[in-house]
Amino acid sequence: MKKICFVIQRYGDEVNGGAETLCKQLAERMTDRYDVSVLTTKAIDYMTWKDEYTADEETINGVKIRRFSVNKKRNIQIFNVINWVFLHRILPADLEDRWLIEQGPYVTELIDYIREHKDEYNAFIFLTYLYYPIVKGVEEVADKAIVLPLAHDEPFLKMKIFDSIFLKPKAFLFETDEERELVRRKYQNYNIPYRLGGAGVDVPERVSGEDFKKKYGLDNYIIYAGRIDEGKNCQELFDFFLKYKKQHKDDLKLVLIGKPIIDIPKSDDIVSLGFVSEQDKFDGIAGSKFLVLPSKFESLSIVVLEAFSLGIPVLVNGLCEVLKGHCEKCRGGFYYTNYYGFESKMLQLLRNPELRDEMGKKGRKYVNTRFRWSIICGKLAELIEYVDTDVLDGEVE
Repeated sequence: MKKICFVIQRYGDEVNGGAETLCKQLAERMTDRYDVSVLTTKAIDYMTWKDEYTADEETINGVKIRRFSVNKKRNIQIFNVINWVFLHRILPADLEDRWLIEQGPYVTELIDYIREHKDEYNAFIFLTYLYYPIVKGVEEVADKAIVLPLAHDEPFLKMKIFDSIFLKPKAFLFETDEERELVRRKYQNYNIPYRLGGAGVDVPERVSGEDFKKKYGLDNYIIYAGRIDEGKNCQELFDFFLKYKKQHKDDLKLVLIGKPIIDIPKSDDIVSLGFVSEQDKFDGIAGSKFLVLPSKFESLSIVVLEAFSLGIPVLVNGLCEVLKGHCEKCRGGFYYTNYYGFESKMLQLLRNPELRDEMGKKGRKYVNTRFRWSIICGKLAELIEYVDTDVLDGEVE
């Protein structure tokens, strides 16, 4: 059986994150075809990169995991300073390495392992472009590298330090058409083969919005599920929602599911539940009028696909091409670019249950035809075989 190796910054049941969840889902689903390993760190929290896992090796659901200690914890004050310098376009290119180290996880033993054991694996699959293990790992095994960049149009793509990820790998697995076009337009890397992947959606056998409403004492609400921080544009969501509530005296509440990184406004109309179980998450989405996602930067958005799969429409930020693309392709949601668009689309969805039902059906059909695990894993297997044999039937979808 051929051996493949995933490389990612964090991995495990306790880890919460879109890229990390996708990696785990893919790795476990490829065990029926390959001998699957994962190289990662002992960290759980990306804000600190503190070692929390103690075992160097373990096996989870048939996947062999090798964990490495991070060389140093993240100093958020130092990183914030150097990141501010970069975002204001005054960071010299020769200091980008310093940015990468301070961003973390700085884990040199993982790179040493790749260098010393690269001949033992038929292919390496790297997720996601922003982190030290991926940048340095691709440089070591470019001829065996399949990269899932999970890229979106953000300032960090301007860094020269990421060029190796986009110019040297053997193949790409892109999440969406928008990601593919962004990367190929920017790097002119049309010679590198790719496939369109994404993520399948696993919905519990029984989902009940009514159970969620009873458990948390809720009735009329919209929902946000994910990390609650500035990077997800949550502050704007709070501002828009509270402005809406001042202008419309209804009983609507905004329910938040996820770990708060920024302060949440004190308001009876905003209900923050923190981290909840997967069952509660699905029940919560199912019981909502619609899911709202204010993020400007998404490479796929699993939670939007989860809402679609439950027949729940979405309201998303139209400044994110991927989220806008989902809505335009399936007509399963609305997008906005300012408060007035936010308010208008909110009112359309809230006042028209027939419209919500129609959008929900379209969203569910979109997921069922495009984002099934059997299709996605088949595309990844094609790339793995290409890396190993140099044979790929066609370079486009």
